[in-house]
Amino acid sequence: MSEEREHPEKKRERMRQKELKRNSVGSVHGGGLSDLVGGLGWKGTGILILVLIIGLIIYTIFFR
Repeated sequence: MSEEREHPEKKRERMRQKELKRNSVGSVHGGGLSDLVGGLGWKGTGILILVLIIGLIIYTIFFR
């Protein structure tokens, strides 16, 4: 697949992998929220946010 026809997610992941190879010391600290969200996509991110909100509501109801 040529670079101009490449999906943005694939291009972003390829650029991230290139950066990790170039700067391997930065990867020692692990990923961040941006790596998590980038890997999940918009549906996965929405589900993650929804689960966090529901968990907060359940915590508020039972532990207050």
